[in-house]
Amino acid sequence: MSALAGAVLAAQAALALRVVVRLTRTAGGDRVRPERGANGASVAIVLPVLDERDRIGPCLDALVAQSSAVREILVVDGGSRDGTQALVGRHAQRDARIRLVDASPVPWNATGKAWGLSIGVRAASPAIEWILFLDADVHADPDLAPSLVAHAGRAGVRALSVATCQQLSGAAEALVHPSLLATLVYRFGSPGRANTDPSAVQANGQCFLARRDLLIATGALESARTSLCEDVTIARAIAARGEPVGFYEADGLVGVRMYASAREAWRNWPRSLAMRDRFFGWREALGLVEILLVQALPLPALAVAVGLGAPPLVVFLEAALVACRVGVLAGMARAYPARPFTYWLSPVTDLPVAARLLAAALRRRNRWRGLAYVRRPVGWVRSEEAS
Repeated sequence: MSALAGAVLAAQAALALRVVVRLTRTAGGDRVRPERGANGASVAIVLPVLDERDRIGPCLDALVAQSSAVREILVVDGGSRDGTQALVGRHAQRDARIRLVDASPVPWNATGKAWGLSIGVRAASPAIEWILFLDADVHADPDLAPSLVAHAGRAGVRALSVATCQQLSGAAEALVHPSLLATLVYRFGSPGRANTDPSAVQANGQCFLARRDLLIATGALESARTSLCEDVTIARAIAARGEPVGFYEADGLVGVRMYASAREAWRNWPRSLAMRDRFFGWREALGLVEILLVQALPLPALAVAVGLGAPPLVVFLEAALVACRVGVLAGMARAYPARPFTYWLSPVTDLPVAARLLAAALRRRNRWRGLAYVRRPVGWVRSEEAS
């Protein structure tokens, strides 16, 4: 065995121990239980949109069924040109809580979604206590808002987000999406706890609840203004102030169909999964190395080790990590209520997924929603303004 191969195996074993400890420590966490009624809470839903005519209809249909805990439904539009605004107007005629908020034009030194979240919080009525950020591709149970607020009270947190149930477009996406999702499990462990460590906190902007006064006091929205992973940056900014941020599963209270195809998931999700924001440091970089060595490498390494007759210790290590990967896959299955058979084959895409995330973390230029961004010391800004 060469010195390089020995060094890689040693690093792999050391990082594998970190991952196993993390998975063991986070197993069996809390879950958000369905709660009925308004429970005295006042919630404003903030829904940032841009050209979402084809997706926002079912989302709004679900939101008008929300309980009386939801006082306002603010659809914050960043300059749609596809008829989104007219569709929102028709829904507003059905429910007076729906209000269209114009957030255009988006400043050059702000990403579109982060800007929309900030505008939405400002537009909410002063009496609102809680802000619930949702995405246009989300389908929310009528009792989502009171359930989240009740869980926040039980858990003693003022900010939390939810690991949503995932709806896949078909067999091809089932090969890619679970592999991308598994990178979060390897880096952060299973949902079910609150954390005050910015490097360990988890967040999902598809469904994120926070006290309005907390968002303002921590400056979390301003921190996320130039981020391409605004949900994670908001959570990290809150945790950096010593405030616990929770991340939980929610027993089917909220589901989402993130992408229309495997190609769309492959092209778009790594942009935010790399989590390259103002808090990115050596521990975040080490998490990406863990994905490569502990999640992605073992399956091809095991095949090579068996084929070349490698020492038994090498075969045992790789086989144990492959078994761990199968365990993670089985644990994640509940996030995919309808799973094509290719879900169980998704580990074969781990190596290209790891390479994709590493490349995304190193990229200095990015495109999102038809706009080009360039990374600067202050964060991501529009490239045409940064040149």
